[in-house]
Amino acid sequence: MKTSDVLPPDDERERLAGEYVLGTLEAAERRRVQRQLLTDAPLRAAVARWEARLQPLADRVTPVEPGAGLWPRIERSLQEADVNPLPQRPPLGQRLALWRGLSAVGLAASLVLGLLLLLRPAPTPTYLVVLAAPGDKTPGWVVQTAGADDLQLIPLGREEVPRGKTLQFWTKADAWQGPVSLGLVEPGRTVQVPLDRLPPLEANQLFELTLENQGGSPTGRPTGPIQFIGRAVKVL
Repeated sequence: MKTSDVLPPDDERERLAGEYVLGTLEAAERRRVQRQLLTDAPLRAAVARWEARLQPLADRVTPVEPGAGLWPRIERSLQEADVNPLPQRPPLGQRLALWRGLSAVGLAASLVLGLLLLLRPAPTPTYLVVLAAPGDKTPGWVVQTAGADDLQLIPLGREEVPRGKTLQFWTKADAWQGPVSLGLVEPGRTVQVPLDRLPPLEANQLFELTLENQGGSPTGRPTGPIQFIGRAVKVL
């Protein structure tokens, strides 16, 4: 069943507008939205609202120069997607100036936050963490609260793990005596953790993935090198 089969027309328009601005639509659906924008004034207004809503997120991130290969990879991906521009409204790939001031971490956070606002409007506090490699700050995973019940660890790629090793997920708030294991992680797979396993989340809470021997840390504390690390930001 398509989303449009279950969403009211106004909600479906908001979904399309949000995903169009974020660049997450599949190529065929993006082209359909581009054609619809020529005649659908409410959809154009929704796109403008999403652009105005996400721009402040970019403005709040301290600019960091991305790696030399990042933008060429993005541009190649956009070319391969064969996305045709709409007159007077170039697609996301041609508006890269909007994002060039962002670090790779800030970009990932903005995109995920946009999806949270679009798909999961939550009355409870919502937290977001971008886990980045300690050395080059490349984002590898995103942590988000999924409603009031679950914490999700979402991969942004597929981390290669050496034979005989495993990734282990940890968290620690400032007042805790030590980190708490949230389980082992399979590369490229989303992990869901029930929030009732944890005290209430708080801003600046530390999350990290370490490389441990197969089966995980035998001590209940991280013993291997940190692969990705980040701190929670309250976003809603």
